[in-house]
Amino acid sequence: MRLVVGLTGSSGMLYGVRMLEVLKRYKVVVHLIMTEWGKKCLTLETDYDFKYVRSLASHYSDDSNMAASVSSGTHKTDGMIIIPCSMKTLSSIANGYEETLVARAAGVTIKESRKLVIVPRETPLTSIHLENMVKLARIGVVILPATPGFYNKPKSVDDIVNHVIGKCLDQFGIEHDLFKRWETT
Repeated sequence: MRLVVGLTGSSGMLYGVRMLEVLKRYKVVVHLIMTEWGKKCLTLETDYDFKYVRSLASHYSDDSNMAASVSSGTHKTDGMIIIPCSMKTLSSIANGYEETLVARAAGVTIKESRKLVIVPRETPLTSIHLENMVKLARIGVVILPATPGFYNKPKSVDDIVNHVIGKCLDQFGIEHDLFKRWETT
């Protein structure tokens, strides 16, 4: 499997790092794009550095590199995950404003009818945010807010993060053991 992963400047960078760690463990080929604000959030929110995060991906392109392979539909991938996704990036995608590589790669993913999963990390949401999400959902983009389930009785932040990561992996049919599935008795 080949996925594009975008990490943008929204709180929740731990989700993005964990996603990359898990995809590497499952041997998924990842093309990483990280925005400048994503890099800033990484240092503000975590103890990870850019060198480590970049090492988790098979390929990396700078967000300003509009000539990167993932900017073209002829570059084959199985889809894209943007985690976390800022409202700025979400708005760019929803309105076809492909000024950055993350937004361009998302636009390519949509036009090529590939799966796009967006993990927005903002609260509260304005009607503008919601309208942009609805616009994308109507064309098949998966809007997967970073909202963990608690039926598993999480014991740690890792458990909470893993639940969201597992829900994203489910969208691509990637088998995992990140959380216990719901079972009724």
